[in-house]
Amino acid sequence: MHTQSVESPPRPPAERRSSRWAGALALCSALLLALVAVRWYPLMTVDNDIADTTHRWAVDEPGVTHAFRILTDWVWDPWTMRILAFAVAIWLVWRRAARWTALWLLATCLLATLFQQFLKAVVDRPRPVWPDPVDSAHYAAYPSGHAMTATVVCGLLLWLLHRYGVRGTLWRTAVAVGVISVAGVGLTRIWLGVHWATDVAGGWLLGTLVVAVAVRVHTHWRG
Repeated sequence: MHTQSVESPPRPPAERRSSRWAGALALCSALLLALVAVRWYPLMTVDNDIADTTHRWAVDEPGVTHAFRILTDWVWDPWTMRILAFAVAIWLVWRRAARWTALWLLATCLLATLFQQFLKAVVDRPRPVWPDPVDSAHYAAYPSGHAMTATVVCGLLLWLLHRYGVRGTLWRTAVAVGVISVAGVGLTRIWLGVHWATDVAGGWLLGTLVVAVAVRVHTHWRG
């Protein structure tokens, strides 16, 4: 008896687009990681030029530098972002009974942190060193933990707001706050001389990749 084969249904366009985005982000992240790991000279030269320029500005503008230290150490600090994610997870359980989504949010933030620390240990890139530093930081430089954590948390929270139907002025305000936070924390790390520009770029890329993969997982398992 002949059995007719059954083909798998085609993936919806949104799913295909998200897969392509994730693939492109993974490729860009891997390329930048490789160039940083081998200390590619043209890239290192650009990093040094940017660092020298921004450090001169930081020394010449102590008021701006002090404001940036407050922003990076308190407002946009990774622990501030993680506490925000934890608060949203509690809200999801309490107000929406969305236990799976709350667990997904916390697990993604935890895995992103572990992934970031793993890359720091593997790449082991030294931070900029200055005779007259305006700030200090510990551990290896690549990728920027501040930039990656802000990207992951803000990206996930914006996606959740969109998923739960937030629109209008509240949505535009949330997007503006998210963009300013992600861009701002990266710029403060470069200005304060504790990260190279490519550390921040790597944090942004890897954070966006984590968000893309996490959203893909949530969409697959929760429809």
